[in-house]
Amino acid sequence: MTRKFIDCREYPSEMNCTVFMSADREDELLEAAVQHAVAVHGHTDTPELRNTLRAMFKDDVKQAA
Repeated sequence: MTRKFIDCREYPSEMNCTVFMSADREDELLEAAVQHAVAVHGHTDTPELRNTLRAMFKDDVKQAA
């Protein structure tokens, strides 16, 4: 299993957020990322937001090695 991560610095924002999240399960990472996007950045939880966040997920190659 490959650990996934998302780095908020890769999503343009006025607040220059530096949050980095990772998880072993994609669904777990998505829920955490959505909660962060809604609570901190004021986004609305929509299918489009979820798709955008999911598309930003990357594999943690250091964990896979």
